[in-house]
Amino acid sequence: MIILSVETSCDETSVAVTKDGKEVLSNAVYSQIDIHKKYGGVVPEIASRAHIQSMLYMFEEAIHNANIKVSDIDLVAVTQGPGLIGSLLVGINAATTFAYANNLPLMGVNHLTGHIYAAQIEGDIKYPALALLVSGGHTELLYLKDNMNIEILGTTLDDAVGEAYDKVARILGLSYPGGPVVDKLAHQGKPIYQLPIPLLKNDPYNFSFSGLKSAVLNLVHNMRQRNESFNVEDVCASFQEVVTEVLVQKTKNAIETLGVKQLIVAGGVAANKGLREKMYEKIKDIEILIPHIRYCTDQAAMIGIAAYYQNLVKPATKDYYIVGKSSLDFDHFKR
Repeated sequence: MIILSVETSCDETSVAVTKDGKEVLSNAVYSQIDIHKKYGGVVPEIASRAHIQSMLYMFEEAIHNANIKVSDIDLVAVTQGPGLIGSLLVGINAATTFAYANNLPLMGVNHLTGHIYAAQIEGDIKYPALALLVSGGHTELLYLKDNMNIEILGTTLDDAVGEAYDKVARILGLSYPGGPVVDKLAHQGKPIYQLPIPLLKNDPYNFSFSGLKSAVLNLVHNMRQRNESFNVEDVCASFQEVVTEVLVQKTKNAIETLGVKQLIVAGGVAANKGLREKMYEKIKDIEILIPHIRYCTDQAAMIGIAAYYQNLVKPATKDYYIVGKSSLDFDHFKR
């Protein structure tokens, strides 16, 4: 089955062509990082306009690079949510128009499902599995009972981990996006500063990073007030040491409690070198599946892969209004 997929949940415009839930024939991505960098974060209205301007080119590039004809496509998939509403609508309208014009079935896919099933591109998900989904907008532990049967164990109570990285980068005067910069500098410093470890002992699966972010802000502010010098690399290392410790510890506890066969680490923060290193260092006796870095960040290939497996459970139709449902209306996501 050949699937054309569209992803516009935030600030990447992407169209991909995938085959049989495994092979990526093309994956065209236009990143808006340079556009939003001067604002220190994504501006929703600007993101929506940039999606409109680049969408047609992404369709053309994806189909051309996949070396297929439109008549070869069996299904159109699109990110239905969650995400920025204006950005999502651009992708949904483009995918709906393409599907309708070519008389193809259309499927809405949950963005988080896409991140999880990106692991299927270069590996094979083994059920039951545990997924740690970490990105700019999400921090979640998910229990994968079977294909498209996903239970949310825990989530962030405030800031997502990627959001915390960006805010710490801003506190330190670093460039946007902050995650890759903080990760790089952390490997050049030492975790010498004492920061609180928000493990939430009475809440084993939920996360909280707001207090940690505030602790970094207070640390830097107080040292500046006292005219004390500090090493940015050491602050980054101290922050990252705590973040990765929390993520690994909660993940490890969930593995031991649930007795899963496999751990999947997915989402943009899964590209973090420090997190990858600590996962492999601290978690043994279970297979760890982390997508290649190019499939950790937002892109349409993951949506096409997820759509293939979603189609096995609930086949797509030509009801072009299905993507108008709430992004939370997914029967394979349960709490």
